[in-house]
Amino acid sequence: MAENKTNNRTQKKRFRFGKNEHVWKFARIGGVNRVSLESGRDLVELESLDQKLWTALSCPVYGLEIDERTLELIDKNHDGRIRVPEILAAVKWAVASVKNPDDYLKSNEVLPLSAINDSTPEGKLLLDSARRILSNLGKPDATELSVAETSNTAAIFADTQFNGDGVITEESSSDESLKKIINDIIKCIGAADDLSGKQGVTQEQIDEFYRQCSAFSEWQGKAEADTSLILPYGEMTADAFEAFTRVKAKIEDYFLRCRLAEFDEESAVVLNALHGTYEAIKTKDIAASMGDISDLPIAKIEPGKALSLVKGVNPAWEEALSNFDKLVVQPKLSGKKSLSEEEWKQLASNFDAYQTWLAEKDGSAVESLGLESIRELLAGNTQEELSRLIAQDLELAEDTKNIMLVDQLARYYRDLYTLLNNYVTFCDFYSPDMEAIFQSGHLYIDQRRCDLCIRVNDMPKHDMMARSSGICLIYCNCTLRNQTEEKMTIVVALTDGDFDNIEVGRNALFYDKQGRDWDATIIKVLENPISIRQAFWSPYRRMAKFISTQIEKFAASKDKQVEESTLSKVEASGKQIEATSSGTAAAPVAPPPPFDIAKFVGIFAAISLALGAIGSVIVSILTGFLSLTWWKMPLAILGVMLCISGPSMLLAWLKLRKRNLTPVLDANGWAINARVSINIIFGKTLTSLASLPDNSRLNLKDPFAKKRNPFIPIIIALIIAALCALFLLWRFGYVQLPFTGA
Repeated sequence: MAENKTNNRTQKKRFRFGKNEHVWKFARIGGVNRVSLESGRDLVELESLDQKLWTALSCPVYGLEIDERTLELIDKNHDGRIRVPEILAAVKWAVASVKNPDDYLKSNEVLPLSAINDSTPEGKLLLDSARRILSNLGKPDATELSVAETSNTAAIFADTQFNGDGVITEESSSDESLKKIINDIIKCIGAADDLSGKQGVTQEQIDEFYRQCSAFSEWQGKAEADTSLILPYGEMTADAFEAFTRVKAKIEDYFLRCRLAEFDEESAVVLNALHGTYEAIKTKDIAASMGDISDLPIAKIEPGKALSLVKGVNPAWEEALSNFDKLVVQPKLSGKKSLSEEEWKQLASNFDAYQTWLAEKDGSAVESLGLESIRELLAGNTQEELSRLIAQDLELAEDTKNIMLVDQLARYYRDLYTLLNNYVTFCDFYSPDMEAIFQSGHLYIDQRRCDLCIRVNDMPKHDMMARSSGICLIYCNCTLRNQTEEKMTIVVALTDGDFDNIEVGRNALFYDKQGRDWDATIIKVLENPISIRQAFWSPYRRMAKFISTQIEKFAASKDKQVEESTLSKVEASGKQIEATSSGTAAAPVAPPPPFDIAKFVGIFAAISLALGAIGSVIVSILTGFLSLTWWKMPLAILGVMLCISGPSMLLAWLKLRKRNLTPVLDANGWAINARVSINIIFGKTLTSLASLPDNSRLNLKDPFAKKRNPFIPIIIALIIAALCALFLLWRFGYVQLPFTGA
């Protein structure tokens, strides 16, 4: 154990101080030291970068603004998440497949053939496959490939007989009989999609088709081996059994009722009491009431009575019983006009072996082909010929794999560096001219554009985790404005402006990265500080809202009192008028209470004392304020405002500098390894407020503005002037105020 530790320390020391040590560059972004991927060498050495320095350790494959097919190719275990080992494997293969790893930093849409590293056997195969793709596309002289071309397998394999995907189509054979069988397999068993875009069949589907054919032939052979037992009516057995099944339950019900009537003759009266049914349908159209009539017994119930096949039959069952008589009864009991219970049981037993045989039926998927055609197929060697075509197709599997690898390389050439900038480091998120792959579009609401919009994959997880982000978040249900009515949910960060008009139910407009516009409706709000400016005005807005609410409550209560008082007086007057008109004495109305002068004086004295106290406070404030020198007065006003708004601003500042996007991304399936901070300065770049364009002109004359009343400002100015004059007179001793004590 000690020796192993010593060897590990030696290896670490060699890595740190060896000649080939790679120098990583880091930048302080969002309060975290993040690695900078600035060269192809950084990609080559990515495996040596400590994973503790990666920003993310896992991300989802779906719901990001990057080609999902590229992410699916990286996700080798197909679990819907991309982890660090898969990233490293993709980078290792990608840098080995090109001559210069620096090319990946360009994120080019096209892959030049000259960029492929043909110095390795795998690289040579990639280059040959790339040229084959261009040749199949009719561009043999082209020198570059795009992702649209490498992924267009229908065009690449359109004129090829075999393509190595293990699927054969009609074009895989020139034999018309084999083409017909391939179409029969598609019709009976199902189809598989060929790389050419056409429908074909796989070896598994071929094997299943011939298994069904063999099973169906063997099943039919059992009936042919013992025709008299299994097919008691020969070729008409199926029709006879259908006619038998149609009336079986009704005839068994009839014989059971007759036996019950034989057990108790009085029960026959009850069993034949059909008057209730007749009463229900007598006023209806009888032809339209056959459903009700069919519920009645098939014939009249009598003790021990045989079932007549020709008369006295329920009209709703005449046709079915006649068909049963023709196909089942007459071939076995010729000339019979009625059927006893024993005879019925004998006829029913004729179908026992047939029913057992039906239950064993196999190969029904190919039954539509007909027994003769099926046995012709089984007699030949067509199954081996089809399997031989499959084998020929699979011989090209390696070539097809290389063609698919060309598509993978073209996608990595375009998308890999973008993924790394949003995985190893969040460079794209913090770059002012870039957007991260988790940013899905822009939301316009309340004269602002919000750029940090993220698709929501798991709403319950967001409910649990997003609250700890400290970000003001709104959740919106979005509906695409087209005939498909596609829907999604997004979470939007408000990082600038105010919160006054944001509430559940408001509508907005969302634009995704493809430029499509979605109708958005707010379904949930997580309120947190948005800006320092909002925090400054927040106390005043709360105070104004409180005063407005109290005034509304006071006005509502007074309105209710007036309404109740008026209604009570009207009701009392109505009672008096009613009493007068009826000649009865009206109840005496209670006289109003006498005026209490002592109470009125007390109230007036209390009001005077309150006004005196308020006046003393105002005078003290004015005295202190006017005693200041002129340049201290603005500072005093500023100090008062800071006392009111300061705590709110300080609390907002503490929260804003701690905003963290990590919980929001974690709720979406990411595994974030480093803090993703959104400070005040960066937050302003994520939300754009409305502003007038450059070189625009503004006409401040609003024709609908409220008309100003000049008397109100004049009165206010006179009151202020009078108070100032009174204060000066008191200050210099010309007057004495009773509440000053001087």
